[in-house]
Amino acid sequence: MDAHRAYLRFFMLILGIETATQQVSVAIGGHEGVLAVFELSRGRRHAETLTPAIEFVCRQADIEICEFGAIAVDIGPGLFTGMRVGLAAGKAIAHALRVPMIGISSLDLLAFPLRYADRTVAAVIDARKGEVFYALYRPVPGGVQRVTDARCTSVDELVGDLMARGQTVVCVGDGALRYRDEISAVLRCDFAEQFLSHPSAAPLVQLAHAKALREDWVNPWEIQPMYLRAPDAEINWSTRATGGASQ
Repeated sequence: MDAHRAYLRFFMLILGIETATQQVSVAIGGHEGVLAVFELSRGRRHAETLTPAIEFVCRQADIEICEFGAIAVDIGPGLFTGMRVGLAAGKAIAHALRVPMIGISSLDLLAFPLRYADRTVAAVIDARKGEVFYALYRPVPGGVQRVTDARCTSVDELVGDLMARGQTVVCVGDGALRYRDEISAVLRCDFAEQFLSHPSAAPLVQLAHAKALREDWVNPWEIQPMYLRAPDAEINWSTRATGGASQ
């Protein structure tokens, strides 16, 4: 029985859904690597784009949706509305198929393509309102290892953290590109290419397959988003409530 379970895990097909930033990305992967991928940036039209994207990758890979053994999702941090769309879709499919889910951080997804770098990797996502989500990584054999907790902070605090470490750094992500001038004005570092600036479902299914081999997954109702900051609606409501109480 154990050998049979190991066989099933190894050959498991995984559907990856990534919607934490402005890009919608969907991929299918397994032991053969990434079989099909779809990526499109259309502002915040995640809900309209996601279902056709899933149908597209299934057609391209000639795979029926019932063949998936796990659903992988980007759990954030990122844009709240986009994250909710991807998580809701992933949970619905996993429930329908009665399969487990695997959650991967958007910052991990940004850092993973730079696993062959010879320096510290700073994954930086634009959090709006003058803030960024970020975490630092070091390349290790086969991938990257996170060396800081994921944080939501100002660009100045990010730069201060990098300067204090005194390490050579490569920055990746839409936050790094948006604040490139501010970062490079006080810190000598490199910036990854534009096409790597959004998390992708391609590394999502790669990382998820490694977790699936270890049965490192959860039930659909257990998957939790990584917000790092209260949703804007909650912040605005709290601000209005506080202002009202002080009048």
